[in-house]
Amino acid sequence: MSLSMHQASVPVFLRALDNLHVVLVKGAAHAKSKNVSDAVMLSTRLIPDMYPLSRQVQIACDIACRGAARLAGAEPRSFPDTEQTFDELLARIGSAKSYIRSFAAADINDSEERQITLKTGGRECTFRGQDFLCHFVLPNIFFHCTTAYNILREAGAALGKADFIGPQP
Repeated sequence: MSLSMHQASVPVFLRALDNLHVVLVKGAAHAKSKNVSDAVMLSTRLIPDMYPLSRQVQIACDIACRGAARLAGAEPRSFPDTEQTFDELLARIGSAKSYIRSFAAADINDSEERQITLKTGGRECTFRGQDFLCHFVLPNIFFHCTTAYNILREAGAALGKADFIGPQP
């Protein structure tokens, strides 16, 4: 039995965002328990040249949404980066998940060979659909979800590996 492009993308994107939601809820509770404002926590970085927590979440959502759209051959929807609270970031995750769910399996399946061109890092890159998914989208989603997790973990939130990975099927 083979794995379809939809099976290899949409459920994985949704699970990563579900788990990111759990991590943010625990991070918000930690911040509240320590009287740390959302503004301070969302601007926290691991090191000065990395994006802050808020931007890590925004990028994780954007990569998942744009990945689903491009695999479906659609023009990706743009989301403004205006979130300033944990609640707003949680809502963004919800919006991203709804958008990703709007693509039917038939939209994404058979996209393995679809040519996908995008600008990244100041240059234009062209991928085959399967390479786009496996070598660009998935690593980027997990990088930004992991970084968000690590920022909150470093800040003292009671998070563990199970929060990042989520419940097992």
